[in-house]
Amino acid sequence: MRLDDHATGARVATDLVNTAPEVAVSTGDLVADPAALGRFLAAHDLASLATPTDDDVAAVRALRATLRALLDDPASLADGAGELTARTGVGPVLVRHGGRWEWWVRSRPGAGIADELALLAGTGLLGVLRALGPDRFRHCAAPTCAGAFVDTSRAGRRRYCEPDVCGNRVNVANHRARRRAARAAAPDAD
Repeated sequence: MRLDDHATGARVATDLVNTAPEVAVSTGDLVADPAALGRFLAAHDLASLATPTDDDVAAVRALRATLRALLDDPASLADGAGELTARTGVGPVLVRHGGRWEWWVRSRPGAGIADELALLAGTGLLGVLRALGPDRFRHCAAPTCAGAFVDTSRAGRRRYCEPDVCGNRVNVANHRARRRAARAAAPDAD
């Protein structure tokens, strides 16, 4: 994994945290079983890691709780993300890729799915912390959402864990409230 690709690792960390049943209230746990974990991996182009087992599901759920704790407490982020990368990662190496040298980190042989995800997420979180700062770790601004996210956008103004879902819900609710207020303020046509 490239060390300078912090957005990918941060996206995996964010998406994994938001699979929890307390966040995905309407759908429940989105990594409830090996098939669901397989879908999560496939959605993030990580299906080649391994075929998930029940043990992998349990380990990934534990990782998800650790990542949530890190996102909730940016002060512990550097140490916590460093521990995630150290549990599986083998020191950085220079790899010739596309005609230029890049820093990469690799996992130890035989690493499980949760360890591979920990390395990817931990490296991504450390990269965001270094490149963008601790204020990029946020909670969703939607009043009914318990999601958390890492804002890797250029402007750094992201407000929702899932802009297409949470942002749209807030916008629709605000629109409906304005329409109700306008109807209430308008004189009766009767």
